[in-house]
Amino acid sequence: MLEHGGRLRRAARDYGIALADWLDLSTGINPDAYPVPAIDPQGWQRLPEDDDGLDAAAAAYYGSDRLLALPGSQAAIQALPFLFGPMAVACVSPLYEEHPRAWERAGHKPRRLPSLERALSAMTPVVLLCNPNNPTAERVPRDALLDAASALEKRGGWLVVDEAFGDDQPENTVAALAGGEAAPNLIVLRSLGKFFGLAGARVGFVFAAPGTLDRLRETLGPWALAHPSRIVARQALADTAWQRTARERLAAASQRLAETLAPLGAARRTALFCAVGGGRSPLPVAPLAEHFARRGILVRRFDPHGLLRFGLPGHETEWRRLDAAIDEWQAS
Repeated sequence: MLEHGGRLRRAARDYGIALADWLDLSTGINPDAYPVPAIDPQGWQRLPEDDDGLDAAAAAYYGSDRLLALPGSQAAIQALPFLFGPMAVACVSPLYEEHPRAWERAGHKPRRLPSLERALSAMTPVVLLCNPNNPTAERVPRDALLDAASALEKRGGWLVVDEAFGDDQPENTVAALAGGEAAPNLIVLRSLGKFFGLAGARVGFVFAAPGTLDRLRETLGPWALAHPSRIVARQALADTAWQRTARERLAAASQRLAETLAPLGAARRTALFCAVGGGRSPLPVAPLAEHFARRGILVRRFDPHGLLRFGLPGHETEWRRLDAAIDEWQAS
């Protein structure tokens, strides 16, 4: 199993710091999550039904009804590679490592390449990337993604885009075009875990051509998404006022986080996390992560890339804790 953020219980054991005393900046999840409504008891007692309004709410939010709801985008990450015969897959790297791992498990040969341009030039049947990228926070412009899909279509290839962190800039996303006339070979993954802060609900969507969705639906089987999760997701996707306020709030918070982290190096940012280091400016990842951990602050480390990823603090006291820890690092 790969390492992921949010392993607070293990950190509490390792450092002897009580679970309640940790500041978790390791996950990139909105700390001011969508307020979960009370669940009708029937939501726990009845099997979920596909015509409950969730698909309609998702279609309105994402701009396309060519979608399949599933238990987190992770379900699509693991199932999608089995729809293809063994081949080479170009992954724009570094990226969320569950992607190449899943393709490898399905018998494919992932190739990690540093840019979309290099991935396209590799002439593989499938190109895969995260946009915005996790963990580097880099973004590929929407038009560049559509050009890439078009180039791949001409040679019978596919473009897979994970937009888990894309909700802050919907104008730069391509889910609405996936599987349609403009991009029939485009497959897009989305999630309610990040922007909406509903990671525990395990709700995601895949956007693709109808044939691809049908094959995934058969793979996942009936009742893939729990009824209570569907209820919460439907309400969150329809709440445009909350979404608008959340985007404004997250834009200000991510700018503040980038400024807070400036003493450690230039920070690249999405609305939900900042990345420091990597590339030609690697960080001393291990000692810096250890420094934060001993102060009860959990960050996400990417040792092979010399990079640390920081999620957003949720309250003013948490911001002050992060400020103090950075000051102590500079003074040491």
